[in-house]
Amino acid sequence: MTVIDLESYEDALATYDPVMGLEVHVELGTRTKMFCGCSTELKQDANSQTCPVCLGLPGALPVVNEIGVESAIKIGLALNCEIAEWCRFARKNYFYPDMPKNFQTSQYDEPIAFDGYLDVQLEDGEIFRVQIERAHMEEDTGKSTHVGGATGRIHGASHSLLDYNRAGIPLIEIVTKPIEGAGARAPEVAKAYVAELRELIKALGVSEARMEMGQMRCDVNLSLRPHGTEKFGTRSETKNVNSLRSVERAARFEIQRHAAVLNAGGTIVQETRHFHEEDGSTTAGRIKDNAEDYRYFPEPDLVPVAPSRDWVEELRKGLPELPRLRRKRLKEEWGVNEHDMQSILNAGAVDLIVATTDAGAPSDQARKWWMGELARNANETSRSLDELPVTPAQVARVAELVAAGDLNDKLARQVLEGVLAGEGDPDTVVEKRGLKVVSDEGALGTAVDEAIASNAAIADKIRGGKVAAAGALVGAVMKATRGQADAARVRELILEKLGVEG
Repeated sequence: MTVIDLESYEDALATYDPVMGLEVHVELGTRTKMFCGCSTELKQDANSQTCPVCLGLPGALPVVNEIGVESAIKIGLALNCEIAEWCRFARKNYFYPDMPKNFQTSQYDEPIAFDGYLDVQLEDGEIFRVQIERAHMEEDTGKSTHVGGATGRIHGASHSLLDYNRAGIPLIEIVTKPIEGAGARAPEVAKAYVAELRELIKALGVSEARMEMGQMRCDVNLSLRPHGTEKFGTRSETKNVNSLRSVERAARFEIQRHAAVLNAGGTIVQETRHFHEEDGSTTAGRIKDNAEDYRYFPEPDLVPVAPSRDWVEELRKGLPELPRLRRKRLKEEWGVNEHDMQSILNAGAVDLIVATTDAGAPSDQARKWWMGELARNANETSRSLDELPVTPAQVARVAELVAAGDLNDKLARQVLEGVLAGEGDPDTVVEKRGLKVVSDEGALGTAVDEAIASNAAIADKIRGGKVAAAGALVGAVMKATRGQADAARVRELILEKLGVEG
């Protein structure tokens, strides 16, 4: 890979203002494709989910997916957009092997949603408004696999394989207006915008928006202009970035790269760029100039889309609580600060904690287990929290057993360990492992007597007023009961038997 000289980030921002444009593609979670009845189910045999329509065979006629249109309207409304009273599809003509029709059915100058905005919250609590240019409907392409090369790209490959299962899956493309005024925080704004958009899409239920699976991907368009000037610089387009961290890194890298080229007297080339996860760099793709002509023209095989105002208003009334407002409400209900709420969000734990409280657990206990023991396990096993084999109801049951005194924290961790290992639900794990707290006063009294007798010197210190020394005897009893005693009750019994006030 060619080594690219970069300007330091601080020096780049001392001279230039970054201007960004973000284009996010969202695969909708419909059961069938946008213009035919083929299934959208993932991980099927290559080319097994195709038909004459999505293969573009002569005489095949498309039909618009109503749920796809409904999802587009919901997204537009949630982004505070105007919803078109009348819009239509267009043919975007270009040749790619993974486009079997040699054109993409998309929308051009008549999108279904336009002129909106999304408020995003940065890590210090600042709200930054991102203006939305448009959200339009289109279809996804197929998948190309390049074989024989070292990088997995077409350069150096001996041959390519094409799978058209994905061709025709409904997409919504959400395009921002130029994002100005972010300054040094531009990469952070880009990451926060995509994160907020992802949460919104998931809340609407129109897509799982899993970036690692390609269900949501972002093109990061970036240019620089000298301070005090109005004209935009030439932009680069970093394509198909598929993680929040990578969106931030791509924007930062391009700021530094552009500044280095400009400061050296060079010219920025308008081109697509490939992002590399391993080092956060980008490399050149293909040249794109303003004269590029996709020869858009109205799709003759599809009637215009004219959603009634009654339907639009019905969908508006059915929108869920939007993520930022929901987080604000939950933060107040849970009594957590902004930093803790951001940590919960970053961990993907908000919905899991809510579901656990809905199952009966106090919110502080739900947060404790998801952000503590379970987050640790997820980190150690390189999984997200929602991929762990434990349900919110099971976590709530563990919290209930702790509250009832049947488990202490140590035993509760062992119960969760058993659930994660596939040993059954919490009650089954407790039974199989024999993990209940020893609550029989007679058994505890015997264990306390034995601990006092075996540690006479420590017992004398306690009688002499050094109550803190009771911790050693508590430890001895906990060891004797394999951690299955209530430590607070053990301490009370020790002090009672030694005639000392707690």
